[in-house]
Amino acid sequence: MYPETMATGRHFAIMAAFLLPVFPGKAAPAVMTPAMNKEQRQGAVFLDSLSIPCPGEVFAALNKVCRPNWATLVTPATAPVSGDRAQMALAIGVLATDGYIAVEAQDGQQVKNVGREIMAMTKALGVSESLLGRGHSLVEFADTGAWEALSAELAATEEEVKATMAGQKDRNFVLLTSSAAWLRGLETATEVVLEDDSLRGAGVIRLPELAARLSSDLGTLPERLGRNPRVVVVREALAKASGLLSAQNPTPDQQKKNLREIHDACAAAVRVIMASAKVTASPSPSATPSPVR
Repeated sequence: MYPETMATGRHFAIMAAFLLPVFPGKAAPAVMTPAMNKEQRQGAVFLDSLSIPCPGEVFAALNKVCRPNWATLVTPATAPVSGDRAQMALAIGVLATDGYIAVEAQDGQQVKNVGREIMAMTKALGVSESLLGRGHSLVEFADTGAWEALSAELAATEEEVKATMAGQKDRNFVLLTSSAAWLRGLETATEVVLEDDSLRGAGVIRLPELAARLSSDLGTLPERLGRNPRVVVVREALAKASGLLSAQNPTPDQQKKNLREIHDACAAAVRVIMASAKVTASPSPSATPSPVR
C-alpha cells in the first residue's frame, strides 16, 4: 500500500503541481501500480485516500521495464489559438505532459518550446505575472542540459500556475488541467506499451480507478462548463479508458485491442483539445465582386 502522505522523489514533476487541490473532501480507494518500485511510488501524488502517480512517474516506471524511444514521442509544441478558457486550461495540461516527454528525450529545444507555449496560455488565463523568472530558468537549464534541475523547475513552474488558479477561484480549471495532463500521459504510455510485442509495461498503466475518478469529477462541473464539447470529449475518453483498463484477465490479443482503443480515444481527445478555433476570414476588398453596372 502506498503511504498516506506525499513525498518528493527523483521524478516528482509537472503533474504534482496540478493534482493537489482537485478533489477536496472526497474519498476513493487507493490506486495501485504494481510495476512501480518504492522510489517511484515516493514521487506519486496522494489525494485523500486516492494515490495518483504523475505522468512523469509513469514514464519513469516504463523506463524500468521497457526501452521507450522518447525522441520519437516528442510532438510539436503548438498551443491552440482560442478564446475558450476551458480549452486553454486543458491545453496547459497537455503541454505539461509534453514537457515531461521532452525531458525524458533530453530535448532542450522542445522543453523551451513547451515552456513558451505554457507561458502564452497562462498569460491568456491571467495567471502568468509571477512566472517570467521561471521561464528564464527553464531556458537556462535546457541550454545546459541540466535535466534534474529542469524537472524541478518545471514542477515549481506548474506549482505557481496551480496556486494562482486556486487563488483566483479557478479550481475547476485545475481539474481540467489535471485531467488533460493525465489523458496525454495515458496516450503516450499506451503507445510505448503497444510498441512491445509482449506488452511489457502494461501493468504500469493499469489505473482504472484514476481514470474513472477524473471522468466522474468532470461530470460534476457546473453545467455550462461541463457541457463544453472539449470537456465532454475528455470525460468520455477517460470513462472509456477506465472501462477497458478494468478488464479482468484479458487474453494477450484482447489486451492489445483494449490498449489500442484507449490510445486512439486519448489521441483523438488530445487533438480536439489542441485544435485552434476556426476563424472565418472576411473577404478582402480585392476579393469582393464589383457590382454589376
